[in-house]
Amino acid sequence: MSDCFRYDLIPAGARVLCALSGGADSMYLLCRLLEGAERGNYTVCAAHFNHGLRPTAGRDEDFVRMWCAKRGVQLAVGRGDVRAFAARQGQSVEEGARVLRYSFLEETAARGDCALIATGHHAGDNAETVLMNLIRGSGLKGLTGIPERRGNIIRPMLAVSRADIEHYLAANGIPHVEDESNGDQSYTRNKIRHRLIPLLEELNPRAAEHICAAAARLREDEAELSRQGAALAAGAEEGPDGLSIPAGLLAGAPRAIALRTLALLTERAGSAADAGQLESLLALAAGDDPSARLDLPGGCTARREYDRLVFGARPAEPPAPMKLTAGQFRWGDWRLTCTPAVSPPKPYVDRTEFFLRPALYTVRSRREGDEVRLGLRPTKTVKKLMIEEKVPAARRERIPVLAHSDGCAAALGGFGPDARYLAHPGQSALHIVLREEKEL
Repeated sequence: MSDCFRYDLIPAGARVLCALSGGADSMYLLCRLLEGAERGNYTVCAAHFNHGLRPTAGRDEDFVRMWCAKRGVQLAVGRGDVRAFAARQGQSVEEGARVLRYSFLEETAARGDCALIATGHHAGDNAETVLMNLIRGSGLKGLTGIPERRGNIIRPMLAVSRADIEHYLAANGIPHVEDESNGDQSYTRNKIRHRLIPLLEELNPRAAEHICAAAARLREDEAELSRQGAALAAGAEEGPDGLSIPAGLLAGAPRAIALRTLALLTERAGSAADAGQLESLLALAAGDDPSARLDLPGGCTARREYDRLVFGARPAEPPAPMKLTAGQFRWGDWRLTCTPAVSPPKPYVDRTEFFLRPALYTVRSRREGDEVRLGLRPTKTVKKLMIEEKVPAARRERIPVLAHSDGCAAALGGFGPDARYLAHPGQSALHIVLREEKEL
């Protein structure tokens, strides 16, 4: 029997929590960990979670209690109502069991000051995972199999075969319990284990070994592609409207790199995207619509703002229309001051400060057909002005329009007043100061 157990995953002085079900795999794991503890100068303790899903669950708990007591292994036992939890979460029983089990392991490790949690996944489990993901249409990441380490979870048995486990247990007289659900072929994994793997091994006795080896090579490829994606994502910038990156940078990158970059950016933006959404994001970056957008999970949106792709919160509804009165107030991200005054010789100071003819004005969002005449320039629609100035589509509804009582736009935030509504020098006027001042 070849010894492929990865003791090197455990640093000297560490405390390791062994996930112990009582089955053959976890008993092999615990015994091998104990074998290397003195030599590797680390400490081993164990944890058993009783899912309560089988009539023999109590038997399994009693078995691990007695075995650990006999060997002097510190053991923590947990229980949970898996079916009720899964129903509340809208999960399958299998997924609910996994969530509760790992939650228990993490809590136990924290209480026991265990830096690592070891699980008994072996080469057969790894091959099954690769095949299951392949059947489900996974991308490259899913074909890399089970990682040897993820956070504080280690899997030192991934190169150990099922035959090696059985041989070790028999040679050392180590007992274990059998989980009868492992033979239930209504589960996809059990079908792969009992029907597909044996068929592949008829074609090649080393099929599972070769699948694991291929997964290891693919893991190297995935790591390199992810590294390049991370390097590209580092070019993104945080701004007031969210996280942004030049669209051309994504469109010009190799597709495999661009998709990984987009996955990282959506994660940084507090969202997530499935394979189809990542493809749509790449199309958004490569497309020619300067104002296209795509809504993502978690209240996030990705939108083109001309030559950039921006990830941020979905735009809020624009503020409601309000009557312009004397004083200072806010309308969205804009601060507006209105003061009765006498117009100076030059009623136009700049885009943010001017004197309008006295009248009833309303502050509102733009409307279809709104137009303004800025200074001596020709009259243009508000929509056209915003497009020419490359105002992002997500911001256009939140730029204030000062509408005269006749319904026409008398001024536009950030652009200035319509020359036709400016006050005459020396006559009564409304002194307007209109500046964008986002609240922090």
